[in-house]
Amino acid sequence: MSGIRGIFVTGTDTGTGKTVVTAALAAALRSEGWNVGVWKPVQSGEPIGSGLSDAEKLAAGSGISDPPEEVASFTFRAPLAPSLAAKAEGVRLTMDMLYEAGQPLCSRYDAMLVEGAGGAAVPLTEDALLAEWIAFLRMPVLIVARAGLGTVNHTLLTVSFLRQRGIDILGVVLNEGTCAPGVAGVVGPPGVPGVQDAADVQNTPDGPDPSVAGNAALIETFGGVKVLGRFPPIGDGPGPRLLAETVHTALDLAPVRSFLSKCLEPSPELSGKAPEVRI
Repeated sequence: MSGIRGIFVTGTDTGTGKTVVTAALAAALRSEGWNVGVWKPVQSGEPIGSGLSDAEKLAAGSGISDPPEEVASFTFRAPLAPSLAAKAEGVRLTMDMLYEAGQPLCSRYDAMLVEGAGGAAVPLTEDALLAEWIAFLRMPVLIVARAGLGTVNHTLLTVSFLRQRGIDILGVVLNEGTCAPGVAGVVGPPGVPGVQDAADVQNTPDGPDPSVAGNAALIETFGGVKVLGRFPPIGDGPGPRLLAETVHTALDLAPVRSFLSKCLEPSPELSGKAPEVRI
């Protein structure tokens, strides 16, 4: 039977910042003593070795020692949906193939943060969408969404799509994105050393986005999900320490810690037995 202990991180679209948020969550949890790893089952568009692949960013940002080739089970050249990128290289992806490829990596950790590709309705294989892969893994989801205008619609659609497939949703992180044009340096929440107050920087080229302040409340009201917070612009190549500090300042990790505590409790049938690594 399939299943992985941990949390699946998906987005409302491609480019919402899943990678930096996943790495930051891992860095924060690891700084608290949780033995969590990161896994990107399939990535496309950037080769490993370029410094630009999701696997390299996940490894560097989370502070894990696993090589990028193991963090990402499959890497394809074309910047396409996984099913198409794989097909272009003569590979027919299946969920069983992806699952088996992740076994060695996942067995090293108590729990995993698994980053998806694009949004929940992206074609992962020739016959399965990403949401079906999440259901296959039996993992709850954390949704990474843009913070600005349009995100309420995108997030509510994603929530509805996942719930139709019986997938539990731990919460939503609204990502404020990268530095605004013309703004230099690293940006973050108040109180984090070495970063600029995110309130002083806007993430739209035309100035402040008035929707940002109220989007979280609308998503919670109409989606029935908790928004864990707004992840601030943080610049390029942040390390584990800065990412962990940013998460601890900007996000509410209580639902994440609560879930991990429950999923790592030994089941009654294993009481008195050596713990089994179930991935």
